[in-house]
Amino acid sequence: MRTSGPGARSSRHLAREARRPRCSVPGVEPERARQLLERERQRIEGLIEELRHAEADEQDEPGDLGSENLYQKEFDEGRAAGLREQLAAVERAEDRLAAGTYGISVMSGEPIPDERLEAIPAAERNVGE
Repeated sequence: MRTSGPGARSSRHLAREARRPRCSVPGVEPERARQLLERERQRIEGLIEELRHAEADEQDEPGDLGSENLYQKEFDEGRAAGLREQLAAVERAEDRLAAGTYGISVMSGEPIPDERLEAIPAAERNVGE
């Protein structure tokens, strides 16, 4: 790279480029990422809706305060909380996609492998980070 003369890049220009958000990982097309995230959103929202219906169908009877019912209720509450967190992760991934940083680890700044994004579209980090 030339450091002086016409077409040379100043250190200030290079520093600005370094701060600019990186583009998505070359192997992950933005439209494919949108499809993956939309499919994941629909899956999670469907599971949340199933839980709501299951809770509505279950009616506590006066004598039904046994440990099995209590366990199931706590289990379902934990599952719902986990699904809400997964949905929040999808929303963060959609924000990264809009910002042009989808597919880049939020920890290291390194690309996340395509295979990982296909399996876990909302992945924020590489394995081991």
